[in-house]
Amino acid sequence: MALWKESLKTPTTETPEATDLARLGIPETKPEAQTPAQPAFRPAPAPTPTPMPGKPKAESLIAPDITIEGKIEGEGHVRIAGSFKGDVNVRGDLTIELGARVTGSVRAEKVTIAGELIGNIESAAHVELQQSGALTGDLKAGSLSVAAGSRMRGQAEFGWDDANGSSTPKTHGHNGTAS
Repeated sequence: MALWKESLKTPTTETPEATDLARLGIPETKPEAQTPAQPAFRPAPAPTPTPMPGKPKAESLIAPDITIEGKIEGEGHVRIAGSFKGDVNVRGDLTIELGARVTGSVRAEKVTIAGELIGNIESAAHVELQQSGALTGDLKAGSLSVAAGSRMRGQAEFGWDDANGSSTPKTHGHNGTAS
């Protein structure tokens, strides 16, 4: 019985093309038998995420009316507009918004403080303390930007090449970037 009410055609054994192929010495190829139709739905394998170079990192947000206690770790940027108590360790940027409060130690590539941080910045390539920002704790960074009106209580170490265990200051190129 044929699907869709079509009649089945039976193949003929000799076609004019087959006799022409036999005269030329080319063997005749026959179409393969059709297999029954597979079900229409087949679950696809889950794609494996591959990190793409140059792909922008995602940003996580703690909203202004949210208070969270715990630990933040991972890859990507974090923006805190509410209150967070715990350690932050991200391979990305940390932004503490105006009115936000973070209590704990921080490790990030870049730290921007417009709110309040009570704790140490243990490692950062760059720290920006904005006019409304307040830091109570020690700071260790590659570079530091401080706006007029910002507040800090603690020790600050920046500009030193700690990667090699050296106490010599970083040297700067012609464009002012550290090398």
